Amino acid sequence: MGLEEAIKTAIEFEAQVSDVYRQATENTSDPIGKRTFGVLADEEQQHLNYLKSRLDELQRTGSISAEKLDTAIPPREIIREGISKLEAKMEKKDRGGELQLLGKALEVENDTTNFYRKMVSELSAEGQALFARFVEIEEGHLAIVQAEIDYLSRTGYWFDIKEFDME
Repeated sequence: MGLEEAIKTAIEFEAQVSDVYRQATENTSDPIGKRTFGVLADEEQQHLNYLKSRLDELQRTGSISAEKLDTAIPPREIIREGISKLEAKMEKKDRGGELQLLGKALEVENDTTNFYRKMVSELSAEGQALFARFVEIEEGHLAIVQAEIDYLSRTGYWFDIKEFDME
């Protein structure tokens, strides 16, 4: 896959993820869930804008510059601390609908992250520089979504780490 096709494919992935988060924002009644999904939707829209600008640059000049791509998502450790504090404030109620939305979000985030990892391993240095930052950011998104799922489902796991054992 060439760089232009990779960017176009990335735009499709980001549009899909953005749609999932926008839909989740509209369909959840919990204010914390709305805020979380809203931040993630905004971030995905920024990714779309960034990728479109890189595609435009590539089509105009034949090359791209991997300009800085910021994220509103904190590192995984800070996410853990924040969700731990949040747990005490959340109401105990049925969150099945939110779990379904989070499951869909996890699926599209995994697909997107895997695509970016593949591009980093297959593309030239120019493409690798572009997509490496996306891998970091999407891994942060995965961490947030997984932490929310772990909390709401009470599976005994936290960020895929077993918290307790019944034996």
